[in-house]
Amino acid sequence: MMRMTCAVVGIALATLPLPAQIIAITGGRVYPVSGPMIENGTVLIRDGRIVAVGTNVSIPNDAQRVDASGKWVTPGLVNSATNLGLVEVGQVAQTREERAQGRDRIAAAFTVWDGLNPASVNIRANRNGGVTSAVVLPGGGLIAGQAAILSLVDGSAADMIDRSPVAMVAQIGDPASAGAGSRGELLVKLREVLEDARVYSRRKAEFERADTRPFAASRLDLEALIPVVEGRLPLLVNADKASDIESALKLAADLRLRLILGGAAEAWLVADKIAAAKVPVLTGAMNNIPTSFAALGQRQENPGLLRRAGVQVAIVGNAGGGDEEAFNIRNVKQEAGNAVAYGMSWDDALRAVTLTPAEMFGVADRYGSLQPGKVANVVVWSGDPFELSTQVEHVFLRGREITDSPSRQDLLERRYRSLPPRYGSP
Repeated sequence: MMRMTCAVVGIALATLPLPAQIIAITGGRVYPVSGPMIENGTVLIRDGRIVAVGTNVSIPNDAQRVDASGKWVTPGLVNSATNLGLVEVGQVAQTREERAQGRDRIAAAFTVWDGLNPASVNIRANRNGGVTSAVVLPGGGLIAGQAAILSLVDGSAADMIDRSPVAMVAQIGDPASAGAGSRGELLVKLREVLEDARVYSRRKAEFERADTRPFAASRLDLEALIPVVEGRLPLLVNADKASDIESALKLAADLRLRLILGGAAEAWLVADKIAAAKVPVLTGAMNNIPTSFAALGQRQENPGLLRRAGVQVAIVGNAGGGDEEAFNIRNVKQEAGNAVAYGMSWDDALRAVTLTPAEMFGVADRYGSLQPGKVANVVVWSGDPFELSTQVEHVFLRGREITDSPSRQDLLERRYRSLPPRYGSP
């Protein structure tokens, strides 16, 4: 009888609503992104959502207070071009899940998030660095597959995925990777696949009866491309060379596609055309010497010049030939700082790593700014997040503070700081 009573009590307790969790981040320099900076501001969070932002916010007596006096408060950062959770060790093939072979270098049906490792050791390090969301992209071939946007929460892959797919990924800068002999052939091949997808969408019944001409891709790949050719899913085309970018703009205009440009090293050369086409760009400040002929015209001012031309820009951490691995996607804040150093306004740079990518990938109703009703992804910084010396003080993800133990990178840093001089010196 006692066991039954305990069980009944346990069930009853389990069905009771949990008390509301209220957090008030007070006294900070608050950057909502969707509006002007608020000095000595408060961000009030209730049950994972932002309920108020301002200077005269009424704070309930039972709220958990976080003193942000002298600190900067921003939305969590978004890196829009990553392999986080897909690549553990770059040189070990068994730990790479970002590529599919496809048929004839076409893998449109490939859903890259199915290979996501939610237990990746890289997640904690980047979360500790202020990144709360990341877009995971497939790579390789002509059409690499479909991308997703993640929240860097603990849990299963399903817990992490905020929206999928958010884009179809292709490239027009590497003919050999696409199984083509030249850029011209690559473009013909890509156009043929997209046109075939449009025909397939109208003639599915005939296809099933084997009453159509052969198509350039498999049934599943053609099916996956239907949202692209119907304009419901953006086509993210990686292209660095200015002439390749112009080719992508023409292809999108001819086929009435929603285009996003990735990489875009030489985009500043055709910024007016990109702006006129209203095509957003994922790019970054130059963080290394160009690693390909297609990127020879890149310059540090690329993001700032694009923004001044009226282009919607999201800053990413691996543009321009950088070899940034999954564990360093948190360096997107340094990319933003470099962009500011070379002419981009500070406000535009913050928007480029928060609200702009949220808009590009269809999650701006939940993420990217500090507004009532949005999910409470909030970071408290010791100062300007784009300064190298700035530290992350607090990270809130879906309204709950992340209290991670030090990441492996943190432990290694501590270890080598404490080595005797003979080990630490050159």
